[in-house]
Amino acid sequence: MTGARFSGVVALVLACLLWGTTGTAATLFPDDVSPLAIGAATMGLGGVLLFVTAPRLSRGVLRDPVGRHWVAIGAVGVVVYPLAFYTGMNLVGVAVGNVVALGSGPVFAALIEWIVERQPLSTRWLVSTALAVLGITLLALGRQEGGDAGASPALAALGVGIGLLAGFAYALYTYASSRAIRAGHPSRGVMGGMFGLGALPLLVVLAVVGGPLAQSWTSVGLVGYLVFGPMFVAYLLFGIGLRSVRSSTATTITLLEPVFATVLAVLVVGERLSAVGWIGFGLVLIGLAVLVSARRTPCVTPPA
Repeated sequence: MTGARFSGVVALVLACLLWGTTGTAATLFPDDVSPLAIGAATMGLGGVLLFVTAPRLSRGVLRDPVGRHWVAIGAVGVVVYPLAFYTGMNLVGVAVGNVVALGSGPVFAALIEWIVERQPLSTRWLVSTALAVLGITLLALGRQEGGDAGASPALAALGVGIGLLAGFAYALYTYASSRAIRAGHPSRGVMGGMFGLGALPLLVVLAVVGGPLAQSWTSVGLVGYLVFGPMFVAYLLFGIGLRSVRSSTATTITLLEPVFATVLAVLVVGERLSAVGWIGFGLVLIGLAVLVSARRTPCVTPPA
């Protein structure tokens, strides 16, 4: 593994650590705060922060036709992801909500790369992702009642469907940001431009449903943490990772997020996993170990 790729992997793992806390943080909000408000506040305000801390770089990406094209596509995913992610997690619990949304990401990312670039899938990627996806399936099957994980079967099915939508949105903005970075734009500018653009409709949603967030200092503090940590800092790290790691590989590495989220859901929220779930936990780690130990040739920038 090259030094640049190793640094990219480390940045992605650190981002996963921060992202893995979002579900547990969301359970601490009062009951009258909707998941739509949490999602809109986190990525809406966080997107503004990413833009205003790198305005020149962000505007440079938006002025370039190629950069603007990919940023606009990614912004669609930025809008859909937090609304679907927090809603799905609210219906099926922290552990399974994270597992479905993030676990489906690598599959969607690989399909997007194959459709757009005809990018072949390596045997190592197939093996590692198969292990990881099997692992997250077992994690979902190993879910037991406890904490906020007690939704009815119908609501659970709806939550899984919404989680899959979040997974597609996540893969979409990951791929779009990767293409913008590979076109020569700095990661700070790409993250600022894409999340800043996506923040505009999210702030509209926040204005409509976000009133309860301002009713207690606890809610305000939780929003502040989600905006600065899992949003601002984590996506700066995410951009660093995408400089040297393909989007399909990045989404597989970020399967660590549901692993971290599961541990917190069990230790803090009170959700429980059976032995099958913990076997799945181990398979995710093994799949990631297979993936990140690979030696890869540098990414080649495709024609714009």
